[in-house]
Amino acid sequence: MLQRVALLLLLLASSRAFAVETMRIAMDDPGNEVRVSGRGLGFGPDAEDGTFVAIGAGQATVRRRSGRLEVNGAPVLGDAVRFRGGLAALDAGGPGNEPLKAGSSQVRGDVVVRLFRDSLQLINVIPLEDYLAAVLGSEMPVSFPLEALKAQAVAARTYALQKKLDAYGAAFHMGSSVLHQVYGGVNREDVKTRAAVEATRGEVLTYDLAPIEAYFHASCGGHTESGQDALGRNLPYLKPVDCPCGKLPASRWSATLSEGELRKALKSSPDGMRVTGRTATRRVTRVTLADGSSVDGVQFRRRLGYTRLKSLDFEVEASSKGYLFTGRGYGHGAGLCQWGAKALADKGKGYREILSHYYPGAEFQQLY
Repeated sequence: MLQRVALLLLLLASSRAFAVETMRIAMDDPGNEVRVSGRGLGFGPDAEDGTFVAIGAGQATVRRRSGRLEVNGAPVLGDAVRFRGGLAALDAGGPGNEPLKAGSSQVRGDVVVRLFRDSLQLINVIPLEDYLAAVLGSEMPVSFPLEALKAQAVAARTYALQKKLDAYGAAFHMGSSVLHQVYGGVNREDVKTRAAVEATRGEVLTYDLAPIEAYFHASCGGHTESGQDALGRNLPYLKPVDCPCGKLPASRWSATLSEGELRKALKSSPDGMRVTGRTATRRVTRVTLADGSSVDGVQFRRRLGYTRLKSLDFEVEASSKGYLFTGRGYGHGAGLCQWGAKALADKGKGYREILSHYYPGAEFQQLY
């Protein structure tokens, strides 16, 4: 634990040297060619304090050819090249930070294109607070109350810094999909997400002085799940708590799957399928099939599809069209419940009260 705290202090000291905390976010795989464009575009080495050379046309085509990188047809040294917008504004003493278009994404910060396996990889090097403004717009409806958005901002900031600690020294810290935090770039920013991020700037949740693993999900269905049962992680701040989202229509779902769909997904007949294990919050841990074999609950949901089987809090019964699943919640159920945060905010709860409810025992720290 002391090593993680020391590493956190090192990261923050480094970020203060450049006046901003940054994240490195892996974006879509562009194949062997990608176009980067933006006003005042320049390129240079993959370093915070590197020297950037202006590209007059404001756009560059990066190709992988014979295991090397080319920018606009000219070979470049090294296995990565970094692009930055707003060079003219920076030279004139302005703010720079012009958004860049990289492949199909428009992002703030810098874009790194590097050799990766047999193709190229895009990495967005972005100030953490800018990153969070886009994450909020991707992860939570902007129509939610500001206090719920502020709670999500603190959770997302904490989650990002914890992942950065885990990935210290790696080429990137996180991906941009649901496997980490959904990040949609500039197009997912909103006035309310910016306000929520700015109101909580630098604030994180800690346990024993280190950022917590601030998992979150859409809806728990009335009770959050423990870290041990949901994630296989016995984390002291991820304990089951009651949640007001259970009374909301958004927490209920149903799905009908045909016998053929189930047979294909399970590689076995679904006849006689039954739930044979549940957690204390009644989430499914095991499903037994007709042939006597059984499937772990998490694997069962993965095979059937996360968008079809929205959670493991479900009942199943045979129907004339196949098998009817009726359930509660959406996601793994651990940590912050987004619809629950909305319900609590609607009742007048502040973002700190909301976070303390879903992460009991965690403490608030102002890191920068």
